[in-house]
Amino acid sequence: MTRIDTTFAKLKSEGRKAFVSYIMGGDPDLETSLAVMKGLPGAGVDIIELGVPFTDPMADGPTIQLAGQRALEGGQTLAKTLDMVRRFREGDNETPIVLMGYYNPIYNRGVEQFLSDAKSAGVDGLIVVDLPPEEDSELCIPAQAAGLNFIRLATPTTDDKRLPKVLQNTSGFVYYVSITGITGAAAAQATEVGPEVARIKAATDLPVIVGFGISTPETAQQIASVADGCVVGSAIVKEIAEGKPVDEVLNYVRNLAAGAHRG
Repeated sequence: MTRIDTTFAKLKSEGRKAFVSYIMGGDPDLETSLAVMKGLPGAGVDIIELGVPFTDPMADGPTIQLAGQRALEGGQTLAKTLDMVRRFREGDNETPIVLMGYYNPIYNRGVEQFLSDAKSAGVDGLIVVDLPPEEDSELCIPAQAAGLNFIRLATPTTDDKRLPKVLQNTSGFVYYVSITGITGAAAAQATEVGPEVARIKAATDLPVIVGFGISTPETAQQIASVADGCVVGSAIVKEIAEGKPVDEVLNYVRNLAAGAHRG
């Protein structure tokens, strides 16, 4: 049982949906992003998705691309992102942390070294969007052997033939991408998401969390009502990009979390 598994079991026992928030490590600088990160659980966040900045983020829209650029220009690295996790764990040993990013920085560090460092830092799961199931032996299977969940994305184009392959070595939860496209590109619609979540849940016992296209408490509530919870990323990153104080960012997150929990 990872922290992710424990969190979902607790939420299920309480009859609540999950709220997952994404922030980019090191945006706009390391100390500010760490301050936001430390405040997320108190704002109602059940799971933290922490972005590892990368130069070529193929799944991310302009908002998160720019966040990654700001972080890289500020000197953020994979090592510093793992250090953020260590510093967070000094005061919180319960909230699950999922690293979201791309394979290149991990490959550059070396899979074995990365997994050892991530586990010791207090990481619970990985989302690596440019490693398809055909490459599971590269990172997914070693990660699970190291005690980390490997979370896979399913999308509107993941048909019934492809879905079993996507689910094969997935653990923790399934991340359903509500739209065809990049983060922050369009609004998620519960009427479209609901049947897709039901289709995935018919094929797995894992929780299904919906992300992309959620930016208001109302949408968070609507999407969470047809899934096991929701993820908000670009909308939170945009608040940070506008230079709002940490307290204001966290208040925005608090309202989103309340909406998701009402779902």
